Amino acid sequence: MNKKNDREVTLLDRLLTLPQYLIPQHALSVLMHKLTRSELTWFKNAFIRFIINKYKVNIEEAKTAELTAYSSFNAFFTRQLREGIRPIASGSDVVSPVDGAISQLGPIKDGQIIQAKGRRYSVLELLAGDQKLAQQFEDGQFATIYLSPRDYHRIHMPLTGKLKSMTYIPGKLFSVSPRTARAVPNLFARNERVVTVFETDMGPMILVLVGAIFVGSMETVWQGQITPEYGKNIKQWDYKDKPEVILQKGEEMGRFNMGSTVVMLVPKDCPSFSDAFIAGSNVIMGQALS
Repeated sequence: MNKKNDREVTLLDRLLTLPQYLIPQHALSVLMHKLTRSELTWFKNAFIRFIINKYKVNIEEAKTAELTAYSSFNAFFTRQLREGIRPIASGSDVVSPVDGAISQLGPIKDGQIIQAKGRRYSVLELLAGDQKLAQQFEDGQFATIYLSPRDYHRIHMPLTGKLKSMTYIPGKLFSVSPRTARAVPNLFARNERVVTVFETDMGPMILVLVGAIFVGSMETVWQGQITPEYGKNIKQWDYKDKPEVILQKGEEMGRFNMGSTVVMLVPKDCPSFSDAFIAGSNVIMGQALS
C-alpha cells in the first residue's frame, strides 16, 4: 500500500471514530449493563439469537447449548465452556488468557508498547504512573488480545500466580476495536481499566482488563464486580495482609460483559513469544504463546 492510501485509511479511521468523542460513553454503558441483565423472556431470547446470528457464535462449545436456559443475555454472554474443550498447554509456556485476536504482541522496548502500526504508548501510562511497577517489566513482553462479541468472555491465568494487588483506574470508554486502536492515541492507557498484579515462578505478571463502550461490567473471581459503578478516582486493593489468592495456570480469574481487551505483561525471564503470532492472529484460551 502506498503512502497516499495509508493517509486515506487513516483519515477514514479518524472520521468513523469521531462520534465516540461525542457520545455519553458511561451513560450508554450503564444502560447496556441493565439491558443485558433483563430477564424478560422474549427480550433476552431475541438478544441472544441476534448476537449468535450476527457474530456466528459457536454455541456448541458452551456447557449449556439450550438458549432458553440462560436467565439473561449476560448469563449467555459469560457462559461456561464444555469441560476439556480448552486444554491448557503444559510446561513453562505462557498461555493465552482468553479467546480472541491478537492486536499486537512482542518485546517491551524502552518502556513502550505497540498499540497499532505507527502508534505506541508507555507501560508507565498503562499503569497510571506507577514507576516502581513499570520498571519490573523493562525488556519484558506484552500481548494485547481483543475479544469480539463472538468470543468466550471469561479470562484465565496465563501462568500460576499469587495475587499481589489490584487497581481500578478510571478513564474513557472508547471502543477497543482494531479501527479505534489505529485512530485513538494512547487508547489502552486512556480507557478505564483494572490492573491485576501477580507473582509467578518467572517473576511479576500483569493482566490489565480494559473497559470499553458497552462493556457493562468487569469482574474478578476474588472481588466480584468492579464496574459499574464507575469512579473518578484510582482505587487500590492490596492483598499482602489478606488470605492468599493463588490461581493455577488456566484457572478463571475474571470476566467481561460484551467485547473488550486484555493487555498482558510478563517479565524478561519468560520464554519469548512465538514469531508465528502476528497482529490479527486468532488465539484460544490455554494455547501456548511461546
